[in-house]
This record gives sequence, C-alpha cells and structure tokens, in this order.
Amino acid sequence: MAHSRTARKRVRQNLSHRSANRWRLRAMRAAIKDFQGKLNADDVPGAKESLKACCSVIDKTAQKGVIHRNQAARRKSRLNAALKAKALA
Repeated sequence: MAHSRTARKRVRQNLSHRSANRWRLRAMRAAIKDFQGKLNADDVPGAKESLKACCSVIDKTAQKGVIHRNQAARRKSRLNAALKAKALA
C-alpha cells in the first residue's frame, strides 16, 4: 500500500490511465477485426473504407503512447498489404 500522498496519487493515476489504455487497445483491435472480417468476406470496397478508419484508430493509439509508432506503422503496412493481395486475387 502506498504511504505518501504522491504515491497514492500515482496509484489513482495509474488506474485511470490503465483503463483508458485498455479502452484504446480494444477499440484498435475491434477496428482491425472489422477490417479483416470484410476482407475475408471478399468485400474489397468495404475493406478499403474500413482500412481508412482502422489506420486512423491505429494512429491515435500510437499518438497517445499506448503502442509504439513503429508498431503502428507495421500494423498499417501489414493491413495494407493484405488488402492489396486480396484486390489482386
């Protein structure tokens, strides 16, 4: 248990930051699943729109520091590559 005032404050801040970060991660993963679902259903135009929204959510997640910017770039690159592969097939 934290004893000093500042330590107790950090515990409170950590709880609120953790809940916000978990919410952002869930939103990002949901956007990715939505994109992948449309891609698996061969809905390429819908997947393109979903990719725009997905990239926006990924960028916001990285901007808030929940994920690293390189991880965000890697995720967007892989999603875009999957879309291009499906569009060519």
